[in-house]
Amino acid sequence: MKIGITCYPTYGGSGVVATELGMELAARGHEIHFISYAPPIRLTDTNDRIQFHEVEISDYPLFDHAPYALTLAVKMLEVAESETLDLLHVHYAIPHSVSAFLARSMAAPKHLPFITTLHGTDITLVGNDRSFLPITKFSIEQSDGVTAISHYLKQRTLEEFDIKRPIEVIPNFVNCDLYCRKENPAMRAEWAPDGEPILMHLSNFRPVKRITDVVEIFALVREKIRAKLVLIGDGPDRAAAEYLVRKRKLARDVHFLGKQNRVYQHLAQADLFLLPSDMESFGLAALEAMACEVPVVASNVGGIPEVIEHGIDGYLHPPREIETAARYALDILSRPDRGRAMGQTARINARKKYCANDVIPQYEAYYRQVLDAVTATHA
Repeated sequence: MKIGITCYPTYGGSGVVATELGMELAARGHEIHFISYAPPIRLTDTNDRIQFHEVEISDYPLFDHAPYALTLAVKMLEVAESETLDLLHVHYAIPHSVSAFLARSMAAPKHLPFITTLHGTDITLVGNDRSFLPITKFSIEQSDGVTAISHYLKQRTLEEFDIKRPIEVIPNFVNCDLYCRKENPAMRAEWAPDGEPILMHLSNFRPVKRITDVVEIFALVREKIRAKLVLIGDGPDRAAAEYLVRKRKLARDVHFLGKQNRVYQHLAQADLFLLPSDMESFGLAALEAMACEVPVVASNVGGIPEVIEHGIDGYLHPPREIETAARYALDILSRPDRGRAMGQTARINARKKYCANDVIPQYEAYYRQVLDAVTATHA
């Protein structure tokens, strides 16, 4: 199958999932064509079945802002025709599914099917700006297939947009062979030279991730036990987090690593993962940590309860309740095994539902279902 994949190439969940999906599909024999304005940040696979097609963003004096959605639509059509794509799979409704709709319209009378995967903020954004509702609803309804990464997101989409069409839930996934417990004593010693427990957080450091809450939770933990905090990622709230670290006099105990590609190598060194987000439609970073046998303390919001079972493989707390999160963190780290048994349970549960070997076939089956339906309609 020849598949065109479009996603945001930046450091965020939707881009990560789309990139990992493309690499997994290529490993299974499919031909993958990434179409975006830059190579996806996690596109590290050198598989010869993967190609990248750059969307050149035009800079005309007439426009205050470059018309990326239109340029993307043209590139989608060009790639579809030159590479004889079977379908487009776009991640994030705005503007990608709109561009795919335009590409499909331009391809007529040949039908170029496209599937839209909803990741979260493309839906919750409407709660902040209702002007996006008509175009988002239109792009979802015009898609030949629609998937959502959690049951929570599917339900919210149906309610928010009054959608009547079916939406398939295909969850986020993790490569369970890469994401596993492989401790690196040298790496651990670099962060925790005296064997202190390591707390970790991974995100794009946007306000919704509550990175300053991560620091505050760690500060409360640090009052009770010696520990270290490792922060992976970058984004607009990094400066605020760095300021808070200095204010709390924690500079010697907190490590800012910036953006990292092979995050599984780092996650495998953690004793506890913190995810105190205001909202997560799934919680991919939590799943990646769990696959590395790391228990998670996270906000009880959105799709996170579908991933973490409270008290079994981690703990859930109300959003912004820093004291509760710190109490759970201390409960885990104060155990004789530092939460290793809970971490092992976390990996077992992650493997049951979210390994790539089980989820990728769901996408393949859905592709075939959509293509069969399109063929039947346009026969």
